[in-house]
Amino acid sequence: MKQNDMTLVEHIEELRKRLAIIVVFFLLALVVSFFLSGPLIEYLQFNDHAEDLELNAFKITDPLKIYLEVMLILAAVIISPVILYQVWAFVSPGLHENERKVTLSYIPFSMLLFLGGVAFGYFILFPYAIGFMLRISESLEIVETIGITEYFTFLFQMTLPFGAVFQLPVLMLFLTRLGVLTPMQMIQLRKYAYFILIVIAAFVTPPDIISHLMVTVPLLLLYEASIVIAKVGYRKHLKAEQQQIIEEQQEAVPKRP
Repeated sequence: MKQNDMTLVEHIEELRKRLAIIVVFFLLALVVSFFLSGPLIEYLQFNDHAEDLELNAFKITDPLKIYLEVMLILAAVIISPVILYQVWAFVSPGLHENERKVTLSYIPFSMLLFLGGVAFGYFILFPYAIGFMLRISESLEIVETIGITEYFTFLFQMTLPFGAVFQLPVLMLFLTRLGVLTPMQMIQLRKYAYFILIVIAAFVTPPDIISHLMVTVPLLLLYEASIVIAKVGYRKHLKAEQQQIIEEQQEAVPKRP
């Protein structure tokens, strides 16, 4: 059944079904992440970035809070392919057959971009940010007492947003294949997009020009790459629409007996 032919009640029922599947997989992923969270927390505590830091718990519940946060984040990452597939399954009835196949192939690329964004934040930006903060403390002769909650909160702020932002090329390609967005619109909105990306970079980086540039430049390059990729997707969208029109015209022509 085409999505356009579905009633509002059927849309809601379909959405409820997709959400239920996500919840079931999330609960299963929580069980897996329960066993993985301990080793992951230990690694993040004692890796090269944190070897000079003495992490403290200021509340008796801090270790439990960190463990639960890591569990939830890890479970969400584990089932992210399931989430993406359910989103695709919800919108796919409104797509042409070739568009359904192509957009389904975006899921692995989306995962790779997410992991690439997290890796960028963790291996490049996070060490620089930690070093910057410690240098300021030394120059002011301040002895830092770092809480484990603050450390992991800062770590999440430096990594997870980049996993999301690095989805930009896939998102733009997906929207252009749906006909929701065009490369021309992206070009027209470039200055506004640049402003938003610069503001995002300012929020997630320490207040120095080097770290700001380390984030801003990749984000702007991502947007430009998204425009190039969107042009490819838009051409394929137009081609698919033309093919659909031809097929509908051929079906409309009465066959000779």
